[in-house]
Order: sequence, then C-alpha cells, then structure tokens
Amino acid sequence: MLMRVRALLAALWGGFLLCVAGVAAPTAFGVLARPEAGRYVTRLFELDARVGLALGLLLVMMERRLQRDAESARITTPELLLPLGALFCVVLGYYGLQPLMAEARAGQGALSFGALHGISSGIFALKALLVLGLAWRTSRH
Repeated sequence: MLMRVRALLAALWGGFLLCVAGVAAPTAFGVLARPEAGRYVTRLFELDARVGLALGLLLVMMERRLQRDAESARITTPELLLPLGALFCVVLGYYGLQPLMAEARAGQGALSFGALHGISSGIFALKALLVLGLAWRTSRH
C-alpha cells in the first residue's frame, strides 16, 4: 500500500510541475500585463516551493520506512536520492535564488535578473526531471 501511495504522490508532484512550467506560467504572461503576470507567477512558485517541501519530505520518509520494513542494508537507493535531489532543488531554487531575483529587480546584486531567471529555470527543470524519474521508477514496482 505504501509503495502505491509513494508512486501516486511522485506522479502527482511531477504532473503539478509540468502544469506549472507548461501551462500556468506561460499562460499568465500570455493573458496578463507583465507586472501582474510576474506577481501571479511569483505566488505560483511560492506554492510550488511549499508543495515541493511537503511532498519531498513525505516521499523521503516513505522510502526510509519501506527500507526499514524490508530490513534493507542499503542506505541509499535511487528512490531516496531522487526526492532528496528534488528537495535540494526546491531549497536552492526558491529559498536561495528568489531573494537574489528580488534584489536584481531592484537593480542590486551581482547578477542580472535575466541571468538569475536562467539559473532558476535550469534548477526547476532539473527538479522536474528528478521527480518524473522518481514517478517512473516507483510506478514499476
């Protein structure tokens, strides 16, 4: 049962990330004025960070429980490393880069907003790949 819930949560998280990146953010910039779209997308990525922290931690705890129940001697598995990597991306991408992006918008900081946006987009893409990889791996069990 826990394995199925883990697979479902990973798939839902992956689908959420695809919707954010492929539908919600581009649509906001397509229909709203740039400042309004920016505020909307900022709020969207705040929600993404909260969801990512919750689901990432939950998936890590589930994997640790499954390992304990199986009395596995393995400490690291792909099913543990993938959500840990995604969690790292959440923390780095939102909690690390968002304050720097706010500074860049105000004309401060060493890097431009465009450079930070590119870095943030790369981290988001990596997070999505890690989560989708986890969804794929857990769906095979």
